Amino acid sequence: MDIDIIFKIAAIGIAIAVLNQILIRAGREEQAMMTTLAGIVIVLFLVVQMISEFFDTVKTLFQF
Repeated sequence: MDIDIIFKIAAIGIAIAVLNQILIRAGREEQAMMTTLAGIVIVLFLVVQMISEFFDTVKTLFQF
């Protein structure tokens, strides 16, 4: 497993957390919620891509 994906997820989380706090302090709670949801969706896409690569690897490993 590549450690870069962990750093990408951590960087996205930190950026979204900072942006979320800035938007909440500015009184824009709706936009803060939408950026949080966007961050979750981005991370989910990364994780789904990793799982897809894992299943492809397992499939090629057990081919006869």
